[in-house]
Amino acid sequence: MGRQFGRLWAAYAVSAYGSGLGFGALPLIAVLALHAGPAEVSALSAVGPAVGALIAVPLAPWVEFRRKRPVMITMDLARFAAMATIPVAYALGRLGFAQLLVISAVVAAAKIAFNAASGAYLKALVPPDDLLVANARFESTNWSSIAVGPPLGGAAIGLFGPVTTVVADAVSYLLSALGITAIRGREEAPRPTGKGPVRAGALLDGWRHIMGHPGLRALYLNHMLVAGLIMATEPLLAVLLLRQLGFPPWQYGLAFAAPCVGGLIGSRLARRVVARYGRHAVFRTVGTLRAIWLIGLAFVRPGIVGLVTVMAVELAIIINMSLYTPVLATYRLEHTPQHLVARTLSAWSVGQQASIAVLTALAGLLADVTSPRTALTVAGLLILTTPLLLPRHDHTPQHAPELDHSHS
Repeated sequence: MGRQFGRLWAAYAVSAYGSGLGFGALPLIAVLALHAGPAEVSALSAVGPAVGALIAVPLAPWVEFRRKRPVMITMDLARFAAMATIPVAYALGRLGFAQLLVISAVVAAAKIAFNAASGAYLKALVPPDDLLVANARFESTNWSSIAVGPPLGGAAIGLFGPVTTVVADAVSYLLSALGITAIRGREEAPRPTGKGPVRAGALLDGWRHIMGHPGLRALYLNHMLVAGLIMATEPLLAVLLLRQLGFPPWQYGLAFAAPCVGGLIGSRLARRVVARYGRHAVFRTVGTLRAIWLIGLAFVRPGIVGLVTVMAVELAIIINMSLYTPVLATYRLEHTPQHLVARTLSAWSVGQQASIAVLTALAGLLADVTSPRTALTVAGLLILTTPLLLPRHDHTPQHAPELDHSHS
């Protein structure tokens, strides 16, 4: 798909592998270095992203009406600077929980802005017929990075201390920024429509587009709940596996890393499955299958049986998620006009982060009052209701936005 896409993909891969090494780094640091409990770990996973989502709301029009490469570089550098403060503070003996909260918020806001800019840039860079392939490549890279990164990260933490992987994650953002800088070719400045980005309504245009499109609306509501409930289990599992069941960090990393091989399978199948069964069938069937396995985490036990249980549940979820996600990402880009892409993707990410924040906080409170296992059970039961929100019909308007490429 061309040298420019190759460089964008390479920059994404470097950042993804750095994040894979640092998978769950902030909850791990909170547990191992700051001795945080379930409520604090859940707050770290909830409050930071929630504040980051609020910061990202006014950023959306700013991203929309600027060249996307400089925005992506700026967001990478912001994440590098934020993450780099952790090893410095740790070395000086000044690392605190409040600092982790602030860093979590900065990284979350920068991630939303980066993803909005990269999605808009990808739609302008790649021909429409290649969007699914491009999204599948990003998806497979993401899962392969999680397959390789956490075991190495867990081993590094065991050998060199809890902030080791944060250094690798920070450096990966710097390398990603350098990779995006290397992309050649002039990027045209977006031309504002209507009254321009300064009007207050521009902040809400992404949500208006999503909620006004029947297919996107159903997928958005479903995605918020599924993502929120799945991510709410991460801090609960950190406490359950590391503290209550006594798993060493390398086993904790392995439990999430090995099943990510399934991500390579699902993402590689996406184009063939869509060609054979249609996109709507993927949304209904695979969208349901990715939600039914989470309840299995409530049955985790100590030792090898518990490790295998976590890996089996994660494998089933990841195969279906990795098939579903690039299809969803492509549908979202195809059904969004170019001048709304950044705001639509920002709105989508803000909703997702808000849902993750709220559900993670509630799960943490429930775990504090009862136990992490009880909270995992409740999350597993609630997610079984989410397929009811999936679109029942193929909502593709006769004059769909994907037919309008005048802004590309």
